[in-house]
Amino acid sequence: MLREKRKGDIMKRYLIFAALVPLFGGFWLLLTTTVMAGYWSHPPSLAETEKVIAVFATTLQFSYLFGILPALMIAAVDDILFHVKRIGWAVRMLIVGVIAFFAAELIYGSRGPDSGAVQFVLYGLVGFIPAMISSWLAHRVETQAVETKAAA
Repeated sequence: MLREKRKGDIMKRYLIFAALVPLFGGFWLLLTTTVMAGYWSHPPSLAETEKVIAVFATTLQFSYLFGILPALMIAAVDDILFHVKRIGWAVRMLIVGVIAFFAAELIYGSRGPDSGAVQFVLYGLVGFIPAMISSWLAHRVETQAVETKAAA
């Protein structure tokens, strides 16, 4: 029974990453691409914002199609670091975020004709932000599971 419960806790981490990383990563990738293309070079109007949201809604399926595998790989890194007891949850979040930052930069950083620090940071944030949010949420779920077990 205890082994099955632990397996369920592990699977929650992977579900969190699989659900959130493509969602947030796809949105941030769309924002980064529009910024790099100069779409937001002037104050955005409501019509332009609606267009970006419509594009996000239509490309969301592709974000999940191409983002599931990288999300699960980052979840595996988070799971491995979870088992290293000397690493606290905040440091684990930071390590996972940095690894996702460089992975996203490696994958997306060479897109388009631009290069430089702005492109490096913006495309790196495509991986960093969703990985940090998912790692934090996985920590919250773990904490609630431990508190529930302690109360029972």
